[in-house]
Amino acid sequence: MLRVDIITLFPDLFTLHLQTLPIKKALAKKLLEINFHQLRNFAVDKRGTVDDKPYGGGPGMILMVQPIVNALEGIQKCTHTKVVVLTPQGRRFSQKIAQEYSKNSHLVLVCGRYEGIDQRVIDNFSNDTLSIGDYVLSGGELPALVVLESIARLLPGVLEKPDAPLKESFSAEGEIEYPQYTRPEDFMGHKVPQVLLSGNHKKTEEWRRKNTTALPA
Repeated sequence: MLRVDIITLFPDLFTLHLQTLPIKKALAKKLLEINFHQLRNFAVDKRGTVDDKPYGGGPGMILMVQPIVNALEGIQKCTHTKVVVLTPQGRRFSQKIAQEYSKNSHLVLVCGRYEGIDQRVIDNFSNDTLSIGDYVLSGGELPALVVLESIARLLPGVLEKPDAPLKESFSAEGEIEYPQYTRPEDFMGHKVPQVLLSGNHKKTEEWRRKNTTALPA
């Protein structure tokens, strides 16, 4: 089983998504356990302060190191625990990383907010940093959901067909899956390729290999 602990200021942002597949199925089959840790519960004062102005000046507020470290210390860890900070400065998340993480037994996802996280968290208290793209979000909760779902569907027993992930986009380095079609065969003159209707499995596989495209450079 994969245990995931999530440190966040907004645990409610995850609620609805946990009730949808594939995460719902992974939880029901006890292949996945998710625990939320409200960062304000680890604040430096009774007011729940978790952020402060950046040294050197600048806009916005920075999440302080102490509350995050307090939260990390309150999480039971194992020898395979990996602490991951969701941040724009992180390495780009990919299917390859999802496959790597799906084989882990314990992940701790730290969700940033506001202008960012005190760099000392990243430098001294984490094992990895991840970004889901070159754009700005208000926090790390949506990236954490992206990471969660992509990992959950790779856990053995979640998908109906065990070999399904092997045939999807990005399962092979630099490739995107072939086009897919379903009923009707003809929609306003736009027809399904005849080879997919032929029942000839060999020709269908050849067509799919031919129409598997390379990722744009």
